[in-house]
Amino acid sequence: MGITKTEIFSDEQNEISLFAKAFGHPARVAILQQLFKTDSCVCGDLVNEIGLAQPTISQHLKELKLLGLIKGNVEGTSVCYCINGEKWTKMKEVISRFLDQDIIKGDCC
Repeated sequence: MGITKTEIFSDEQNEISLFAKAFGHPARVAILQQLFKTDSCVCGDLVNEIGLAQPTISQHLKELKLLGLIKGNVEGTSVCYCINGEKWTKMKEVISRFLDQDIIKGDCC
């Protein structure tokens, strides 16, 4: 597999791509939905709520945390997660600008 050459793309293009990665797997979408639904820090309930194995949930949480969309706080022996509101707002702005583009001309083909 070749190098992705992300450096040839604009910062905005790379940022959109990274944010889109969050929605690239239904487990990550389900995790985000559960975190919004709970509206507080979630420690261990995700395995029961989502129905996937702990290592699978942990891997998706790691991805979401790397993207900055969630935050994790250590409480005792577990890590509790919640939505990173600042990053979520930033993502919505970036994605909205991208999705709000309209075709200016009529039919192209």
